[in-house]
Amino acid sequence: MSEAPETSPATSRRTLLCGAAAVLAAGGAVAVTGCSSSSGSSGSGSTAKGPVDLGPASAVPEGGGTVFREQKIVVTQPTAGQYKAFSAKCTHAGCVVDQVKNAQIQCPCHGSRFGIADGAVQDGPAPTPLPAYTVTVEGGNLKVTPS
Repeated sequence: MSEAPETSPATSRRTLLCGAAAVLAAGGAVAVTGCSSSSGSSGSGSTAKGPVDLGPASAVPEGGGTVFREQKIVVTQPTAGQYKAFSAKCTHAGCVVDQVKNAQIQCPCHGSRFGIADGAVQDGPAPTPLPAYTVTVEGGNLKVTPS
């Protein structure tokens, strides 16, 4: 007795792998989309609309500053009691600055450095200063309003 010919070809390894790759690629696109901001912000700084409470002013050292990475804000204290706030996103490639050291706000990506008093570029490749924000101290806490 002879076997009947197979009516549908078996799934090839190549077809299976290509299908799996397509599923993974689609899942990756969904994951990336899920991580994006729903605010529609242009990415120039913090996405907050009103004042942001950053906690105690004592967290910002005199002659230095503190990076509030989650809020994408850096607050400096160039002289005692004088606070300045800036976007923590570098104006070169949009990286978030990572520290305030030697009286400079420092970007880890390409070496840009900004002044703590005015956000001015002190070392490139950043083309423009960090955008300044309004900062006040209320009840000992820093309140920053992104522009």
